[in-house]
Amino acid sequence: MSGRTGGLWAEIFGEKKPLIGVIHLPPLPGSPRHAGESLERIVDRARQDLSALEEGGADAAIVENFGDRPFSKFADKATVAQMAVIVRELVRAAKIPIGVNVLRSDGVAALSIAHAAGASFIRVNVFSGVALTDQGLIEGRAREVLFLRKILGARVAILADIHVKHAFHFGELSDAARDAARNGADALIVTGKATGEAPDPQDLRAAQRASGLPVLVGSGITLENLSYYKEADGFIVGTWLKEGGEVENPVDPERVRRLFALLRSL
Repeated sequence: MSGRTGGLWAEIFGEKKPLIGVIHLPPLPGSPRHAGESLERIVDRARQDLSALEEGGADAAIVENFGDRPFSKFADKATVAQMAVIVRELVRAAKIPIGVNVLRSDGVAALSIAHAAGASFIRVNVFSGVALTDQGLIEGRAREVLFLRKILGARVAILADIHVKHAFHFGELSDAARDAARNGADALIVTGKATGEAPDPQDLRAAQRASGLPVLVGSGITLENLSYYKEADGFIVGTWLKEGGEVENPVDPERVRRLFALLRSL
């Protein structure tokens, strides 16, 4: 594992290179694509994905409001309230750590939900710096996230994307990694250009060298390319773990099991 390994990251994962599966929530009530599905049914579906991840051997799961496209920069109150309910139910049921990602990049909302629901970590797509996205220009809010964590006394790790997918970025990736570390992230995430696309392995190594933090691969991991990223400190995998490799499908425990076994063999 690279660089600094203490703190909240080590509290959660120790010396593991964790496989973190994604629980993609369907459109929540109040979002543009919501088609009437009840919150109770959404919770049940999320529990089923959690069970499949645990059955397959995943080390953790992260919950995100993937179905709420098109996203806003900051989550509305209804989204925050509903995600807090969902995440709390998953934390109660889980045998593994649970994380939160509030899209598009609402770290304050994610930390609020995680603290209220008992989750262990959050993902923030734009933690520091700026990104030009389909939601417009998004500016990092590292200070607000860290200040909220302090006043809440929340033991919640912050996983920060650098040069996150679905966005245009200014400057070098290594500079962004250095800035995210300087602004207080506990671990970093590198991605490809879009959901399901893998990053350049050189980006992983550049982020590790520049930051001294654990760096995870956050998109595009498959059985075929996992070995290219054996230096990574962890993996966040969504699409490939789904039935048929389709992002909208339920999690397939056999796919989780196969990827987990290959990861442990590296």
